[in-house]
Parts: sequence; C-alpha cells; structure tokens
Amino acid sequence: MRRLRNVKIVATLGPASSDYETILALFKAGADVFRLNMSHGTQDEQRARFDNIRRAEQETGRPIAVLADLQGPKLRTGTFTHGSEDLEEGQAFRFDLDQKPGDATRCCLPHPEIFAALQPGSTLLINDGKIRMKVESCGPDFADCTVKIPGTISNRKGVNVPDVVLPLAALSEKDRSDLEFACQLGVDWLALSFVQRPEDVLEARELAKGRASILSKIEKPAALNSFDKILEVSDGIMVARGDLGVEMPVYSVPPIQKRLVRKCRAAGKPVIVATQMLESMIESPMPTRAEVSDVAGAMYEGADAVMLSAESAAGRYPIEAVTTMDNVARSVEEDATYRQVIEASRKIERRTIAEGIVGAARELAETSAQIRAICCYTETGKTVNLVARERPRVPILALTPNTSVLRKLCLTWGVHVAYCEAADRFKGAVVGAVRTAVQHGFAREEESIVLVAGVPFNVQGTTNILRVAPCDERLIYRTDPE
Repeated sequence: MRRLRNVKIVATLGPASSDYETILALFKAGADVFRLNMSHGTQDEQRARFDNIRRAEQETGRPIAVLADLQGPKLRTGTFTHGSEDLEEGQAFRFDLDQKPGDATRCCLPHPEIFAALQPGSTLLINDGKIRMKVESCGPDFADCTVKIPGTISNRKGVNVPDVVLPLAALSEKDRSDLEFACQLGVDWLALSFVQRPEDVLEARELAKGRASILSKIEKPAALNSFDKILEVSDGIMVARGDLGVEMPVYSVPPIQKRLVRKCRAAGKPVIVATQMLESMIESPMPTRAEVSDVAGAMYEGADAVMLSAESAAGRYPIEAVTTMDNVARSVEEDATYRQVIEASRKIERRTIAEGIVGAARELAETSAQIRAICCYTETGKTVNLVARERPRVPILALTPNTSVLRKLCLTWGVHVAYCEAADRFKGAVVGAVRTAVQHGFAREEESIVLVAGVPFNVQGTTNILRVAPCDERLIYRTDPE
C-alpha cells in the first residue's frame, strides 16, 4: 500500500461514500486523509463514518488521518412571503431585524453583529455572491442598500460581508458541540472555518486541549490581512477557494493561493488546496482539462495536499475522482520540470540545529545515489515536517511509537509513516530504521538511508544527530540491536 507519490489526497465523506466498502475503496484508490464535514449530517452519522475509517485502517495496516471540518458561523437571510423575489439593478433594498417575512423591498437579516460592523460603502454578497449590494446607510438594526448585481433572492440564502471584520465568535454553539464530539471521537485534525484573526485559532486550540491539531481555513479577506500571525498559531492551513472566491474577485485567488502555499512551505506547516478541484466529476466520470490543470498547478506549487469535496461526498463517481487525483499526482511528479519548480521555490532560513540537520540530510540524500530514504525518529512530528519542508528527492520515512502522530503526518508532503517501538539507544534506532526501510520497500541491501534523530531519545525538541546507515545484512537480521 505504499503511495507512489508525495502529494496527499483528502477525500470528503458524505451520502455517496459513507459505507465501509466505499471508504476502503477510496483509501485503496489513493485517499490519505478523510474529511468529515460537520456542516452536513448528524453526529451519529459522522461517528459511523469514523468507525468505518478506523476499520479500514485496521484491515490495511496503514494509518489514516481523519479531519473534522467545523461549520463556522453561518450568516443567512430570513424568509420571504412568496419564497423569493427578483431584484433589479439600481433598486433600493433594506435589511433589518424585523422577523416578518420579506418582500421585494426588504427582508430580515437576523445577525445584529453584521449591522454593528457595517459602514456606508460596505458590500453585502448574497447567495455565493450572485447578488451584490452596496450599503448606502446603516444603523444598529438596519442597512439600506442599492442592488449592484441583480438576481433572485430567496429564503435563508448565505450572506458574505467581505470588507469588514465581523465581531463574531469563530465558534458557534454548534461548533463547540461538534469540536468536543470530534475530539472525543479521536479525530486527528480540526479544520476551523471562517478564521479572521489569530485569536480565533487560539480559542479552538484551548478547547481542543491538545487532542487534535488545528488547521485554519483561509476564506475571508480579513484572514489574509492577518495571515502571518494566523499561520504562526496554526498547525496547518487550508486555502479554501470557494468562499475566498466569493468575497474577493475570482482573478485574485490564484496569486493568493500561490503566496499562501509558499508561506506555509517556508514555515514547515502542511497546506491543503481545496474547493472545486474536480467539480465536473460530481456528475461525470471524466474531469475537464482545465480541472486537471488546476490540480496539477497546486502540485507544482508544492502544496502538501489537494482536496475533494462534493466530488467524493455526494458525487456519482467518488472512487474515480480519487483515482484521477492520484494519476495526476504521479504524472506531475514524474515530470522533470516538477523538480525544477519545487527546488527553485525552496527558500528556507535555517536558524536552529534541527533545521541545519534536516537541510544536511536532504543534501546528503541528493548527493549519493545509494541513499534511498530519509528516516526520522519523531515524538511530535515536528522534525518530519522540517524534513518535508526541504521537499527532498527521496522518500521521507517517519518512525514513532505514537499512533496519533503517525496519523497526523498522513497530511504532510512526501511522508510515509511506520510504527516503531520506542528507542532508548542510538544503535537500536539505527537498526530499527534500517529494518523498517527494507521491510517497507524503501531500500535494498547494500543501499543506504539517512537517519535523523535526537539524543536523549523520547524528549521533544532534541533533533541533533544525522547518520548515514548502510542497509547491510548484519543490521537487517541482527537479533541483538544493542
């Protein structure tokens, strides 16, 4: 079950992919991480999906990561007397707090926090940006607008406010309930929706209490303004292009994506590129050429992972969608241009001993054709992420006795994970790394690996040793590693 690619694939589970057989087939097709979208389905349904993932993990003997994606604060309009109304360009329209059904001149917007933040000139986007309005005047309980882009407005459509920071808690009551449920379930990653500031991430981290890593979804302009600080307090990032493309001009999203991916790479934190990657495969067994180019583009940028949403959750061809992503990744990574692009965009400032060690490991591995893998003993996964930041030409083999760390690392570029017993002496670590590399097919006898570790063992933040170890039979078959 060794993956023949470096980039990882995240597949969202839903009505089309909840049963055990489909989940197992998705994993075999190439899914490395399964996403549970807490916006849809009950907690009992998510528990059943989680149990099926862990069952597939047990059957295959390969760690699988689970990501729970919290819904975040959803802003929606109220209802209309006739269900919907057609709005024309230039007409006046009012939002207010009156709960009465709306008409062609007004409707309820049951979010006083929006009115508190609005200013004349602010923009309101309705129904994924299909309707655009400009705020002419506003107060604590109303906003008088002019319709700039017309359309049909109907019951409970989503509302976006792109050019103000809303005084909203990052976590709704539903999110808090879902977060605790997901942590008790044992998910590996929590995705936080509609992050606006680093305090949003810190709030989720405090509630998670170390039970899951925090991944911040970048989908609001306010998050871009505070991105460096958000990245600093996050364990990973998702470039969520759906809402980002609603709240900002769509032509600005590609350069934003490239910039964020590079910043995540430089920080050594995994980054997912998501939304509408193979959208046509919801209904078609074949993607468009433009979609394939979009997926490939994210891979050339060096993204750790690409994600399927409705394609695998509700589409007619979930397994074909994962297979397509797997094939695209293999094709891209076999291209000589891929290595040129990845290495040209490698910009790393090394300030610590650990950073120097992993940089040297990558250079050694690329100097000798005999070195077939970089093996890392890790307690938390941080050293492995530093190695992945280098984007080496050889595979990265992560060794740890901590199953939760193995699962989390399934999201990181180029990393293959393997369980090992806790090492207490360096000689035993060398033997264990050599045996694992050979057993998992990364190296053969008479080839070598680079081993990165820290002494004393089982202490966080002690990466300080680099060793080139030959895979000779005395180590592979040794009965007393000490």
